[in-house]
Amino acid sequence: MPPRSPLAPDRFPVMPPVPGVRLATGICGVRYKGRTDVLLAELAPGTAAAGVLTRSLTASAPVEWCRTRLKGGRARALVVNSGNANAFTGKSGDRATAATAAAVRRLIGCANDDIYLASTGVIGEPLPAERIVEGIGAIHARLTPEPWAEAAAAIMTTDTFAKGATRTARIGGKSVIINGIAKGSGMIAPDMATMLAFVFTDAKLPAGVLRPLIRAGADRSFNSITVDSDTSTSDTLLLFATGQAAHPRIASATDPKLADFRRKLDEVLLDLALQVVRDGEGAQKMIRVDVTGAASPVAARRIGLAIANSPLVKTAIAGEDANWGRIVMAVGKAGERANRDRMRIAIGGVVIARRGERVTGYDEAPVAAHMKTRAIDIAVDVGIGRGAATVWTCDLTHGYIDINADYRS
Repeated sequence: MPPRSPLAPDRFPVMPPVPGVRLATGICGVRYKGRTDVLLAELAPGTAAAGVLTRSLTASAPVEWCRTRLKGGRARALVVNSGNANAFTGKSGDRATAATAAAVRRLIGCANDDIYLASTGVIGEPLPAERIVEGIGAIHARLTPEPWAEAAAAIMTTDTFAKGATRTARIGGKSVIINGIAKGSGMIAPDMATMLAFVFTDAKLPAGVLRPLIRAGADRSFNSITVDSDTSTSDTLLLFATGQAAHPRIASATDPKLADFRRKLDEVLLDLALQVVRDGEGAQKMIRVDVTGAASPVAARRIGLAIANSPLVKTAIAGEDANWGRIVMAVGKAGERANRDRMRIAIGGVVIARRGERVTGYDEAPVAAHMKTRAIDIAVDVGIGRGAATVWTCDLTHGYIDINADYRS
């Protein structure tokens, strides 16, 4: 395991039980030796489900499994394994998902369509599902409402810390809990969500209400982060609502009574997404890119991602070099409208360029000092319209090469 990221939170959050959710983990030897690698979550009857999945054209077998199950919007169980992505595994991948689901179905007594699967790890290696099938009974016997930290740890691959977030929200004057866990460190340029993220709430919300909430929330969080510009074959974000809370009936995602729940759900998603960036492989610095003045919010995010994904920008920041010309380059290659002669660039709150050229009397010293900190802020106004977006990323260090060069060793 690589050393814990210097950007990691001080500790895993204290996460209360979510009524209707029981969790357990186990060691099945999918790939790793002597560490938990399978998570089982059992969900109360009547649980609703929604999610967003990778748009990768080489999506994993579990992603395609979930894509079919999400149409029904019901859930009774979630099984996640780490160490093997079960991606690009052909018919054997399909057999592995079917075997895993069948074993869980026998334990819980539910339909195949109510079981969700996710896998993360090496691509192209057949998943030894027989190891999961053999161990899932013992895992099921240990189900309890409490082990959130263990659940988050079981789904890690190159992650250096377990990722969790929790909030309490109000719906019609009644409290509901929102807990989320995630994993992700490399191969992060989501085109829907992150590598794996699972959110659980006791709110009584139907799938038709959950769907627009999770799509909008993913867009503002996981779709606005990047580590290395590579979109995973396994990207999965699932939201489960167990329906155990006694709040007023909600029939629409636009119901005013959902305002606090929507806000707190977005907070959980962004918290998890930023933890993924903080755990970027080899990362030493967190980078925030604010883009304004674009033709639209979509254009602003594309410009932000062009900056955030640029190896030249990321390595300059890793080297603490205030080379703002690389930002100019990245804006120019983004493929979105930008007015060179109206552009404004700032780093760490210090304006470097305005109206298409370096400001008179520019002093690099405060910018150079900012580059030595852990949190780097870049702001760019491209001088076209009112579109704005924020993107988060991390620097690119030699640690990224070390981790990925040895990934299958």
